[in-house]
Amino acid sequence: MIVQDVINHLEELAPMSYAEDFDNVGLLVGDKNNKVSGILVTLDTLETVIDEAIEKNCNLIVSFHPIIFKGLKTITGKSYVERVVIKAIKNNISIFAIHTALDNALQGVNDKICEQLGLLNRQILIPQVGTIKKLTTYIPKDKIEKVRDSLFNAGAGSIGNYNNCSFNVNGIGTFNGNENSNPTIGEKGITQQEEEIKLTVTFQKHLESKVLQTLFKNHPYEEVAYEVTTLENKNQHIGMGMIGEFENAMTETSFLEHLKSTMQTKCVRHSSFLNKPIKKVAVLGGSGSFAINAAKAAGADAFVTADLKYHDFFTAENKLLLTDIGHYESEQYTKNLLVAYLTKKIPNFAIVLSNTNTNPVKYL
Repeated sequence: MIVQDVINHLEELAPMSYAEDFDNVGLLVGDKNNKVSGILVTLDTLETVIDEAIEKNCNLIVSFHPIIFKGLKTITGKSYVERVVIKAIKNNISIFAIHTALDNALQGVNDKICEQLGLLNRQILIPQVGTIKKLTTYIPKDKIEKVRDSLFNAGAGSIGNYNNCSFNVNGIGTFNGNENSNPTIGEKGITQQEEEIKLTVTFQKHLESKVLQTLFKNHPYEEVAYEVTTLENKNQHIGMGMIGEFENAMTETSFLEHLKSTMQTKCVRHSSFLNKPIKKVAVLGGSGSFAINAAKAAGADAFVTADLKYHDFFTAENKLLLTDIGHYESEQYTKNLLVAYLTKKIPNFAIVLSNTNTNPVKYL
């Protein structure tokens, strides 16, 4: 197995095309063709994590946070980032970062938080836009089933909880091939009329290359007429944050105690109590102040996130209970998620959960 094989599995869980524009995800250090001896999964890639990888014979590190975030103009070892890169290269260790691609995944970071808290009926809090595409093409009537089925098998035609979705319109297509053409129907130089079906299917944007390759492979025409457009529909399966609910409501005090226990945090910063039960809860791992209004709009009784500033707490506006459990604490179970996923995908292979605590924040 090579590094690219592992990346392919991770892309199935969290396609890199859904990462935020500001982010730096993917293979950051190493050769995608290197043979993998073992995989170490971590939240952050520090020098101590590189040492752990060496000790455990893991030459691929799958990290949640990217060690290289801003551009590096020199690599001389003057910063912890540069020292990590140097040590990784010296020891032929590859580093892959998944970050906001996993934040936006349906079964990603926020789903894991919901699982820890015991939330049911989970939905994406802020669905991504611009991630659903539409393919329109024209196919001879007698070939429609073959082409349409091949597109379905490539992942096109999925809408929410439905598969094999398409729209089909009968029509007449005309074409006239020049002297350099090689028409599969009719003859060059003669205008041909053909009964065709106008086929329309939607697909997730990360599948565009696969869908088009499938179309070209299975369409009978020498020249395939097609159009791909981006839809404005919100993608209910991709996006930031998640919202769910408890089976039974609990008091605010009980909720905070539950939060401390399940998320293993010593401190929860929170806004004023509203003296109302907590049943519907929004979550967003990491820095989530930008989602406060979305949590309020969704009718959440509480919002679990991290890195809230002083003035952020005012935006609760007596509409929900804001809670800050700490950045590391909110994302700590991401390692377990990735290890479980890779172990299922690659059984009987060395996939190691890092035991290095990379939390830079300490509590007295």
